[in-house]
Amino acid sequence: MTGLLLVLFALVAGLFLPVQAGVNTRLAHFVGGPVRASMVSFAIGAIVLFAVVLLFYRSGAVHSRSAPWWAWTGGLLGAFYVTATVVVPVRIGAAPFFGILVAAQLLMGLAIDRFGLIGFPERALSPGRIAGAVLLVAGALMVRLL
Repeated sequence: MTGLLLVLFALVAGLFLPVQAGVNTRLAHFVGGPVRASMVSFAIGAIVLFAVVLLFYRSGAVHSRSAPWWAWTGGLLGAFYVTATVVVPVRIGAAPFFGILVAAQLLMGLAIDRFGLIGFPERALSPGRIAGAVLLVAGALMVRLL
């Protein structure tokens, strides 16, 4: 993928997150709560991804035994995230929730880059990156508190 397509992919994914939160929150009313709604969301996502793999990935080596232990935690982290999007925004509002969420993601992203964690290459902290994070955190706080 080209750089522009990658940015567009990230942009669309970002646009979908608040929509997903609203959809799953609404679903929770019909399936008996946020944890069940999260489970249904994951089940549907798993079915779709299974179909994509069957349709588009005919070959390729699988080396699951060589994966580090933490590589298997993505589903656990995703379940926590999806459940949080069902529980929290309806109580504090979509904008404050996603402001806090994006600020937290940026701070964790900076830490991951800085120390080269979980397979990412190390990237130095620059004054511009630090200033951007400070501004984003300040913006998230303003959306929540003002």
